[in-house]
Amino acid sequence: MDKWFGSSWESLAAICITGIGIYAAVIIFTRITGKRSFSKMSSFDFAMTVAVGSIIASTLLTASVTLIQGIVGLGVIYMLQISIAFLRRFKIISDHVDNSPLLLMDRTEILRDNLKKARVTEGDVRSKLREANVLNLSQVRAVIFETTGDISVLHSNDENEELEEWLIKDVKR
Repeated sequence: MDKWFGSSWESLAAICITGIGIYAAVIIFTRITGKRSFSKMSSFDFAMTVAVGSIIASTLLTASVTLIQGIVGLGVIYMLQISIAFLRRFKIISDHVDNSPLLLMDRTEILRDNLKKARVTEGDVRSKLREANVLNLSQVRAVIFETTGDISVLHSNDENEELEEWLIKDVKR
C-alpha cells in the first residue's frame, strides 16, 4: 500500500526536471516544424499526437527512459512528421497517408453506401444537420465526412444557389 502513495523527494525532483526538459523540447520542436504537428487533418497527424504524448509520458514516469532518450525520441517523431509532410506532395504518398473526404449527402439524397463506408448512421447525419441549423432538406447542398472524422454540412437558404465544384474537388462520391 505504501508504494501507491509514497515516493522519494529525489524521484519527484527528477520528474519535475524531466517535465520541464521534455516540455521545452516539445515547444522547440513544434516551433521548428510548425503547428501542423498537432493538427488533426489526417490519421498520420493523429498518430503523431499520440506518439508525442506517449513519449512524454514514458520520459516523465519511467525511470528507465532518460530525458535525453525522450528528446531524441521526440526528435525522430518530429523528423518523420516533416518528412511525411514533404512527401505528401506526391500523390502516391498522399494516397497512403491521407484519408479522403467522403460525400454522405448530395443535396437531399442520402448516400447510404457511403454512410456504411464511413460507419456513420442517418441519426449522426440528422444531428449534424440540426447542429448546422438546417431547417429543410432542400437547404442542403452536401454533407461531407471529413478526413478528420468531422462531418461538414454545406447549405444555403437560396434553393437556386449552387455549390462551387472547387469546394468538393477531392471528395469521394
